[in-house]
Amino acid sequence: MNVRPIRPVRSRRRITGAAVALATTLGLVSLSACSAMSSDGRTPDGKLQVVASFYPLEYLAEEIGGDHVKVTGLTKPGVEPHDLELTPKQTGSLADAGAIVYLKGLQPAVDTAIKQSGNKHIADAASLTALEKHGNEVDGHHHTTGDNHSDTSGSGDEQGHEGHSHEDGSADPHIWLDPVKYAEVAKGVARTLGEADPDHRADYEKNAAVLATKLDALNKKFAEGLKNRASDTFITTHAAFGYLAERYGLTEEAISGVDPESEPSAARMKDLHKLAEDHHVSTVFFETLANPATAKTLAKDLNLKTDVLDPLEGITDKSRGHDYFEVMESNLTALKKALGTK
Repeated sequence: MNVRPIRPVRSRRRITGAAVALATTLGLVSLSACSAMSSDGRTPDGKLQVVASFYPLEYLAEEIGGDHVKVTGLTKPGVEPHDLELTPKQTGSLADAGAIVYLKGLQPAVDTAIKQSGNKHIADAASLTALEKHGNEVDGHHHTTGDNHSDTSGSGDEQGHEGHSHEDGSADPHIWLDPVKYAEVAKGVARTLGEADPDHRADYEKNAAVLATKLDALNKKFAEGLKNRASDTFITTHAAFGYLAERYGLTEEAISGVDPESEPSAARMKDLHKLAEDHHVSTVFFETLANPATAKTLAKDLNLKTDVLDPLEGITDKSRGHDYFEVMESNLTALKKALGTK
């Protein structure tokens, strides 16, 4: 009896070929679905993907977005924001994001990548409140310190808002250290999130209003806490606190300018020696992310104390607080002690 041999190899080849074709088809469908998801700026569970350039704006996006957003920060904790270089993955995330929150002029690499991203939902904090040029010295006595000294109806350039400046240069970006300006930025961020996600616009506006109320309370706490003081002048590592000084009628004297990496001249150091004596300065402030060596050397030369005044560019385990409000409260405590408030 002749039995026809079974040919399993051919059968296997047929099955394998079909499986490969099916897998390829499913893979293409899957990739297509992922692509559609990314281009829509949503997470798989439907949240709006928001990319924020560094901590103060990341905090705003989280507080205003609430449960409706997934926020990703470009600047990792402990990294000096001015020095940020983006990875290809981070650059790609800007095009895929549902919304972007950043501050033009602070991080050149971010500015370039956002410009190239083609994203339509962008909140630029620099256009949401008035920016000013600040140098090594910012004298708050030459500036209006009322509750609202800027109009948020247009961009900083359109407002024509001028401050007290002692050197030429780009605008000072450290607006988040003034609670009033930070609240103005919050309203603009809520507007951008609402445009990107109209279904939750009311929630974003409500959350921004709640945050603005908290910032108003913080503003009043600073104003009251710094009212009765022995000195108006404080010395910092770099000129991050110009807006804060203007808001509360203080004078900030910075060892270096707005750029924390710039080195002070011999003439500047000589000036600081004199003004420390003339204005009864008790403390030289340094910060958590910038090198404190120059500040500590100056303090040692003048037999002054040192303390931390945090520019809040990032939260680390060295920060005196876990979020914006806690660190700002710590800054207020440090300033009250240094200025001899009663």
